[in-house]
Amino acid sequence: MQIITALGLTAGTLTTLSFVPQVHKAWRTKRCDDLSWGMLLVFALGVFLWLVYGLILREAPIFLANAVTLALLLAIIFMKATYRIGSSAHRVIGSSERQNPGPVNNG
Repeated sequence: MQIITALGLTAGTLTTLSFVPQVHKAWRTKRCDDLSWGMLLVFALGVFLWLVYGLILREAPIFLANAVTLALLLAIIFMKATYRIGSSAHRVIGSSERQNPGPVNNG
């Protein structure tokens, strides 16, 4: 393996692994509120284009790193969409309970 290929694989591995803690946190907490849709979608498009670029050039480091990164991003996007539905229902229930607390006992 050439040193340039090893450098590319190392860089791709490190940047791709940086998403693993975020995926784990989102899965564990069932929350993705702090991740904006704009950032996720634009970043996913950019990663997809890098993947295509790596495929066209037949550069394994570029292709592999971006394929795995895109899979992790799609997992985060799926969790954000899924957990948003659940948290919206929870927020509606929680807000109606605060607005109508029930009878007050003034003793």
